[in-house]
Amino acid sequence: MEVGSLPVELWRVILAYLPLPDLGRCCQVCRAWRELIFSLDNTRWRQLCLGCPECRHPNWPSQPHLEPPSWREALKQHALATRTWTRNGQELQSSACLLFFRRRKDRRVWHVGPGCEFETLRGALGVVGPYDRVVLHPGVYEEQAEVALKVPVELVGVGRLGEVALLVCIEQQCPTARLCNLVFMPPWFSTVVYKTSWGHVQLDNCNFEGAQLQIRGPGTCQARFCSFSQGSSAHLLGVVLSLLDSCDFSGSDTASVTVEGPPASERNWACKHLAALARSFPSQSGSTPRRHEGSSNDKPDLPGGNVKKENISMEDWKRRTGGDAVCRGTVIEDPWSDGEHSNGEEENQEGTNDTKKLFTLDYKILYDQHGLSHLLKPRADGSLPLASSPDPPSVTPEPLTLQQELDRDPEAQMLASSILGCILRRCLFRDGKGGVHLSNYGQARLEENLFRSLNYAVRCIQHSTIVMLRNEVCECRASGVFLRLSAQGLIAENNIHSNGEAGLDIRKGANPIILCNKIHSGLRSGVVVLGNGKGSVRSNLIYNNKEAGVYILFSGNPVVSGNCIFQGQAAGIAINENGRGLITENVIRENQWGGVDIRRGGDPILKNNYICYGYSDGVVVGERGRGLIEGNHVYCNKGCGVWVMSSSLPQLLGNYIIHNCMYGLAVFCRKDPDNIEAREGNWPGQEGMGGDVANGERRGVVEGEAREGQENFNEEGELFAWESDLDSEDERHSARRSISVALMEGNCVSYNGAVGLYVKSSEALNVFANLMNRNCGPGVAVLQSTQLTRLVTNCIVENGRGGVTVEKDCRVELRGNGIYENSGHGVRFSGSGQIVENDVVSNCGYGIQVSASTDIKVVRNRVQPAQGCGIALLGPVKGVVHDNILFQGHPENKKPLLHTDAGNETCVLRNNSILRFNNSGASSPPWVLENPPPRPLASSPTGLSSSQYPSRLGISMTTRVGAAVESGCHSGSMFCSIL
Repeated sequence: MEVGSLPVELWRVILAYLPLPDLGRCCQVCRAWRELIFSLDNTRWRQLCLGCPECRHPNWPSQPHLEPPSWREALKQHALATRTWTRNGQELQSSACLLFFRRRKDRRVWHVGPGCEFETLRGALGVVGPYDRVVLHPGVYEEQAEVALKVPVELVGVGRLGEVALLVCIEQQCPTARLCNLVFMPPWFSTVVYKTSWGHVQLDNCNFEGAQLQIRGPGTCQARFCSFSQGSSAHLLGVVLSLLDSCDFSGSDTASVTVEGPPASERNWACKHLAALARSFPSQSGSTPRRHEGSSNDKPDLPGGNVKKENISMEDWKRRTGGDAVCRGTVIEDPWSDGEHSNGEEENQEGTNDTKKLFTLDYKILYDQHGLSHLLKPRADGSLPLASSPDPPSVTPEPLTLQQELDRDPEAQMLASSILGCILRRCLFRDGKGGVHLSNYGQARLEENLFRSLNYAVRCIQHSTIVMLRNEVCECRASGVFLRLSAQGLIAENNIHSNGEAGLDIRKGANPIILCNKIHSGLRSGVVVLGNGKGSVRSNLIYNNKEAGVYILFSGNPVVSGNCIFQGQAAGIAINENGRGLITENVIRENQWGGVDIRRGGDPILKNNYICYGYSDGVVVGERGRGLIEGNHVYCNKGCGVWVMSSSLPQLLGNYIIHNCMYGLAVFCRKDPDNIEAREGNWPGQEGMGGDVANGERRGVVEGEAREGQENFNEEGELFAWESDLDSEDERHSARRSISVALMEGNCVSYNGAVGLYVKSSEALNVFANLMNRNCGPGVAVLQSTQLTRLVTNCIVENGRGGVTVEKDCRVELRGNGIYENSGHGVRFSGSGQIVENDVVSNCGYGIQVSASTDIKVVRNRVQPAQGCGIALLGPVKGVVHDNILFQGHPENKKPLLHTDAGNETCVLRNNSILRFNNSGASSPPWVLENPPPRPLASSPTGLSSSQYPSRLGISMTTRVGAAVESGCHSGSMFCSIL
């Protein structure tokens, strides 16, 4: 009969009465009939699927409210899965046609129950033949001794699940068996209700209550739609392959599933069929983890709806943070602020706005060809570089997709495609102690499972391998996923959230690959790496955690790359207690405390990250912090761009530190080095840092997370053995400069709300080849420096106050710098040290003002003021001023180019050249800076390499040792460079 002879709706009504075999035959009539049968998916196919006594809802147990994409496909997958146990016959390879002549097995059906052929299960099993079916009628069947299955058999319960209960211990001694629609409870003599050591068992729609399923390799197991409750568990020892699909685990006293031992070398007949079945499930690689009923909203609050592209203007940032981006009012008054102008600066400040008009091009010395000018000049396309742009970066790198990560990582690709060990798919683990426990080289693969309200979800130890794909791990009382003792594996596209401790806990040599997960809303940190733990944490979204997004300590040494770490309630990344790590190309933003916090021996490589829009500082290097901080973009943070404690030894190379509300880079000291509270992170308030609030924010990251290290990381009575094992860790990231003095080299410090570089330090500091421009305060302010601070070959230009300010009792060396067009004095110096070979041109106040200095050398500088004196020596100054060249500024400037107060007999002036305008009316060529050209020079006299300039490219890793020395070198430098 033709399909078109009746309306389609009427056909659907008629076909809805057909049983499954007849529907299959109708599909084979023609294409039109096939499409018609397929159109019954939401009616007849759904009815057949839900009416099958061996099958539950396709999305049971985690998402029974969601319909599957196709009911017909779900029923097909169920039919294929239920037949696996019968496929142990020898395959005929010679010809496909011989399959037609395979003899069908004669199967008998035996009934067990009151009034049936057999009263007991043991009696029926004594007479069954191979592949017979034993039907158990409603009732409770108890055996007082272990029951053995010696031939392949199928045990099926009649009626609804729960009406047939077995209190037995069954040992399988045959190649295959199937159990369906049964409830297993432990007998009086054993908690194990079913065990096999070499055969294959298939479990469909069974319940285990307070019982244990035990599979020992080369035995295999396939369990579907089973419930494990009241402390039930599955224990797999040395399994090659087993499949647990759509099972419910609840109320466990230990781990719900335990996988122990390496896969057995011998394989049984079912392995290849289980592998084919596992691969036949539709893969959703590249998609986001499934959201389960009752889970929290896993969509973060992202600006513009996109994590990757910021597109945030300064106006948006001001509106969101409730204040001006430059936050000038937040900085405590310092000696360079409005309240304390030195002589000559007050009157110069009044005319600051008109200075550039008065300082005409006829008399201005050009300096735009200095060694760092390429950082300020417009690009070929007309756009402004970051150092001279009034706007912060608007776009950040995008995290890679899982497929992109797999394409570039062969090891991760191999793990993602591996089918070995225990496979758990679409299972629900809830309301118990543990989810999955792997130990002693065990292997497991977890896909699309839900772990909820457990002590822990996954524990992988002792060289075991775990593959976790698209699972949800939430509301665990401790850590969600815990790896230690050289565990490894792939953890990708999971949704890990709302856990009591860390979302991921990696320690003791564990080395997993963690890709493209959402790790958020945790009550502690997102990812913790400690105790020589390693791992590769890449392209994850880590957000809204109560403590650090990534926390590295106790010699943890991971690779943290390409992640977006944002909206955390503490630091974005915290590294302390001798933590290490390679932290590269992450977007770290909108965190309440420091974007990156390094202290207590933390020594990471922090490279090419975007650290922005934080509510405190961008990077914090606290007590005894170290590390290589290179090529990062640190911008639009409400505190400082980089906050450094003087007892630390960081290397800051080639960073863009721009548009931060307070200081660009601040270096502070601790008054009492032996203070116990300071060692614990409870430091006294730092002047100029916003008072107790700013200090409390920096202190809180240590207080809160130190508790985690002291209490929770010493789990199960383990000793901190890794603390004495520092030399045994992998030194893969140790190729860097070895320094004994904190180093700031090749950075751009621009458009910050206060001072570009603020120094209040008790330790030595080297500041080489940096660009400091257009900061609201001075370019550099040194308020305390008991050890030598060296400012060498820097460009300090167009800052809102002076160029360099040095207060009393500070030891500072200024050498080879270019100090141009700042709104105050070029250099205001009240300490001791040297001002040697600098170009100080076009500043609105004095060129160089020296006052109250006890030991100063002002040698071979080139100075041209706008309106004030070129070099002014105010008060009793002890020192030497010689071989300087002073150029006259505006013709109407009546102040002397070289001024010294009357009665100052302790300062020696000699061989200084003063160049004035030709008043004869004859034209003269303009003055130029030549021999050498404008400073800083492109080729530094101190031997610095091209690595000093900001770049996204890696610097040369040639070892360079810097040491402070007491006596000067032949060139007068107090710093030796050993290449």
